[in-house]
Amino acid sequence: MLFALVLLPLIGALFAWVVPDNRLRPLTLPVVATIHLVLTALLVGNAPPPSPGGWIWLDPLGKVVLLCISLLFAVCAFYAVGYLAYRQKRSNRILCMGLLVCLSAMGLVTITQHLGLLWVALETTTVSMAPLIYFNQNARSIEATWKYLLICSVGIALALLGLLFLAYSTYVAHRDATLLLGPLMASARELNAGWFHAAAIFLLVGYGSKMGLAPLHTWKPDAYGEAPGLVGALLAGGLVNCAFLSILRVYQICLASGTEIHFFQQTLVGMGLVSMAFAAVFMAHQSDFKRMLAYSSVEHVGILAIGLGLGKGGLYGALFHLLNNGLTKGVLFLSSGNIHRSYSNKTTDVVKGALTRLPWSGGLFLAGFIAITGSPPFSPFISEYTIVSSAFIEGRHLVGWLFLLFLVIVFIGMALTVLPMVMGAPPTDTEPTDYEDRLLTVGPPFFMMAVILVLGIWPPGFLVTLLKDGAVMLGAQP
Repeated sequence: MLFALVLLPLIGALFAWVVPDNRLRPLTLPVVATIHLVLTALLVGNAPPPSPGGWIWLDPLGKVVLLCISLLFAVCAFYAVGYLAYRQKRSNRILCMGLLVCLSAMGLVTITQHLGLLWVALETTTVSMAPLIYFNQNARSIEATWKYLLICSVGIALALLGLLFLAYSTYVAHRDATLLLGPLMASARELNAGWFHAAAIFLLVGYGSKMGLAPLHTWKPDAYGEAPGLVGALLAGGLVNCAFLSILRVYQICLASGTEIHFFQQTLVGMGLVSMAFAAVFMAHQSDFKRMLAYSSVEHVGILAIGLGLGKGGLYGALFHLLNNGLTKGVLFLSSGNIHRSYSNKTTDVVKGALTRLPWSGGLFLAGFIAITGSPPFSPFISEYTIVSSAFIEGRHLVGWLFLLFLVIVFIGMALTVLPMVMGAPPTDTEPTDYEDRLLTVGPPFFMMAVILVLGIWPPGFLVTLLKDGAVMLGAQP
């Protein structure tokens, strides 16, 4: 069943390639996504033991990321059918194939315990997503694609150097050179300190660029701004989570070493605060609402880094926020894609009165804004509160107050963009398009919004247990 998570989407991608009909091809996505989600539910409930050799195992950390990815992809898959019905003039073969190949690679990221194989899977997500950013085939989208490929590839190359340093640290310590997580953790205290320290830095910088931590985030505004809404949702809620899982694997080794973990945690907190600061500055008076969502993503990867860097109580909050941020970003990107299609524009100079023209999409975008800014009763409030309260409990008062300050600035900045978009009357000097809210384009984000609300009011017991198990793996108290 673990290998099915990887093979099933690849079979679906092959099927999407051979289907000649532009209308029938997108149906491959929800079929594969539904089966994948069922497999995920079964594996989260009862995962098999590690494979011989220890290369493949779905541990609690992998389960959290897999659950988020599979649910988000399923929602985006159903949305894609409705979205692509409006884009019949453009072939969707590459889009459908790329989405499924990316799902396969993301599944491999969650189940592998070999850091080399994880690197290959993460690089595959980078390559498979690049043509999807170029789906609109204009000058700005090709610029965004090249910027995404260049910066992420440099980051991945730095991560590869980090892996080489990590393997060499085992060789210098007179151990068998390995990149398997289990043996690395078992011998972490004996690794050569210098090479291990260098490896931790290169891996954090490399995977941090893929995750979008400032100042390594410069690909995000262009890529998120020019990609279709469903691609933006998977970039923000899928690929970011895979990169964060890669950082979690490095964190596990640093924790096992006993000496490297303090430096790693302090660096994470520093990069997290810098990311929140960058988002707060660049989100103010942002006229392009999709670029605004990109800076919101920079803010929230910063929150994830701070939660991880704080340790202890912040670990549970970070893992919960990983799920909350991924699902909420899905709501925002899918509803923003609907608004973009209706207005044929993504700037607040033109987009006004979305609640009047598109009551469902406008309402979902407004609700997503309220949720992503950490307002109750939605689940991001719970995870953000857990992280900031952990900062004060651990005596990190400066971190806690800066965290709250940046949250307030971001809230004001987003409100200045979102509220004029959704309120008031639609412009009369622009001709409306043929887009209108339909079940397949508003149903998926509405379902995801309902999930976010339920998680904020009453998170299910199995999820709480899973998050606690993941936090224990990162050093939290049982």
